Amino acid sequence: MKDERPQAEREAVSYTYDGPDMRTHVQTLGEKRAKHLEMGGTERVQRQHSQNKLTARERVDLLFDEGTFVEVGLLAHHQSQSPSMQGKVTPADGVVTGVGEVDGRKVAAIAYDFTVMAGSMGQVTEIKASRMRRLALKQRIPLVWLIDSAGARIQEATGSMFAATGDLFKEEVAMSGVVPQVAAMMGPGAAGTAYIPGLADFVPMVKGNSNMALAGPHLVKAAVGEDVTAEEMGGSKVHCKVSGVADLEVPDDEACVESIKSYLGFFPSSNLEKPPIVETTDPIDRRTEELYDIVPANPRQAYDVHEVIDTLVDDGHFFPMKPDWARNLVTGFARFGGRPVGIVANQPKFLGGAIDVNAADKAARFVWLCDAFHVPLIFLMDCPGFLVGSAVEKQGIIRHGSKMLFAVAEATVPKITVVTRKGYGAGYYVMNGRAYEPDVIVGWPTAEISVMGPEGAVNIIFRKQIEAMPEEERNDARNNMVHMIRDQISPYVAAGWAFLDDLVDPADTRSVIARGLEQSANKHVERPWRKHGVLPV
Repeated sequence: MKDERPQAEREAVSYTYDGPDMRTHVQTLGEKRAKHLEMGGTERVQRQHSQNKLTARERVDLLFDEGTFVEVGLLAHHQSQSPSMQGKVTPADGVVTGVGEVDGRKVAAIAYDFTVMAGSMGQVTEIKASRMRRLALKQRIPLVWLIDSAGARIQEATGSMFAATGDLFKEEVAMSGVVPQVAAMMGPGAAGTAYIPGLADFVPMVKGNSNMALAGPHLVKAAVGEDVTAEEMGGSKVHCKVSGVADLEVPDDEACVESIKSYLGFFPSSNLEKPPIVETTDPIDRRTEELYDIVPANPRQAYDVHEVIDTLVDDGHFFPMKPDWARNLVTGFARFGGRPVGIVANQPKFLGGAIDVNAADKAARFVWLCDAFHVPLIFLMDCPGFLVGSAVEKQGIIRHGSKMLFAVAEATVPKITVVTRKGYGAGYYVMNGRAYEPDVIVGWPTAEISVMGPEGAVNIIFRKQIEAMPEEERNDARNNMVHMIRDQISPYVAAGWAFLDDLVDPADTRSVIARGLEQSANKHVERPWRKHGVLPV
């Protein structure tokens, strides 16, 4: 009798499976996973620890809430046919990627593993990292890079295949202002991995262990003949205090991870949400009479604005951004009544609080960051204006100052301005003066709003008159004129014209700010449609 079944079915009956059973398959899987979890092996892990550095997996464990991290691509490894890669073992291809929870909220991570080929970026490495970037964007969750990498894997990247790379930076730009991006420098970051922090929102650096530069010392020596160490060229001292590329210098890996958690706590998961409000036991109507002693009534006497900030904010907790760069301007995050805010404050301890090129850049980027993620802005104004002179003109003070003007004018988040003492010239504008849509603008009784200070005004307005006087009369005459001008720039004049909403007791500043934030929480601003502005960079 003829077998009428299809040929495939007849052949299947004749096939005898002699492979391993399911338990054997599972055992093999477990062995492969365990091997990849060993990273570069015991010796390289020990070498990492000997340098006071955690491994990529230890850093990930610190960052994420226990038991929440789900790794993606554990079993990946290099697929290169390059002769120089033959025989190389690259567990997870040198990068740990996945999604977990940080303080109960979803976060994606890309952690370069220095124990595997110095954390270099191979083709599979970048496939894994690209998946995380796209997942973070699609799911609207923050992305954190933990960077400890020698940069591109030269063994795979040489030749024309290099032309196929570059999605990393394009995707990072596409994510900018959509989801928070953190690039933590926990080791080296050369060439490709140096541009990641350049485009990220927050860049902490571990002192002594981290560095970043567009080329390593050997390439620099070959290209320009300069003998320089990685630390001298791009260590935390360089980028936190001189270049301004990094935001915070931290002592070790543990402190670095804690700074990431603190930073993310001020932000929403994406620009589709508002920043999280937390519970606080610090009353919003707490009076701050200690400000009477912190801030001198004499406008020419310096003080530390950090003391003012610590007095005003919830529980005295302030998270600084770029504290060691452009120190004449203070920026950072805090809370009022549990609401996250970004603070921009002049610092009279440095340059009298005047704004120079770096301070303008620092403020502009910080304002843009806050505005992108709906973080309200608080301006504490005690500004004698912009620095003047040929040196700053050659540095482009007009161009850089325009960035700050642009950012403050463009911001649509709630904005509250407190004029504590000086608000002179264009410094008054960039510190969110009356024309820049503050939702609340108040002054202390020591506030002075003017095109310039009284001393400068007297030197310009009455210069010829003073020069015509006998020399012994000039000082008294000048002092009288200064007092006359000071009366004209009294805060009561500004309040009388309703250019200030109110003059307030410094001790009530905290409650004024907290209630202003409540009042403007649902603020909505319409702007003319445009593709984007033309930034004065």
